[in-house]
Amino acid sequence: MTPQRRMIVDIIHDSSSPLTAEDMVACMKKKMPEVDKSTVYRTLDLLEETGCVYRSESDKGIVFHHADEGHHHHLVCNKCGKTVDVEEDLFLPVEKLLVDKYNFQVNFQHMVIQGLCKSCQ
Repeated sequence: MTPQRRMIVDIIHDSSSPLTAEDMVACMKKKMPEVDKSTVYRTLDLLEETGCVYRSESDKGIVFHHADEGHHHHLVCNKCGKTVDVEEDLFLPVEKLLVDKYNFQVNFQHMVIQGLCKSCQ
């Protein structure tokens, strides 16, 4: 793995909240000023293809999350951007309903639910 790719993986892993590609470019430029933003975008595409990161939409635009073992879900406030991790079994009742009623197997590996947090309501 190249040093640039390793740094991107570390940035995502160490972040407590989802990051945009531009966030990662800014972090990388502090340590590797010569890094090209296309390197970050290509690496994020590769990491997504291999299941290492998840891409989702937020009020910041497209953001990336590290792929944890098991299911990983977030509640994201559309107003302030606050992100809350929720229990991995949150969607089990919905999953069961979809199987029972529609005979449809779903993949709730990673869900991002947008709305308003208590402070912004």
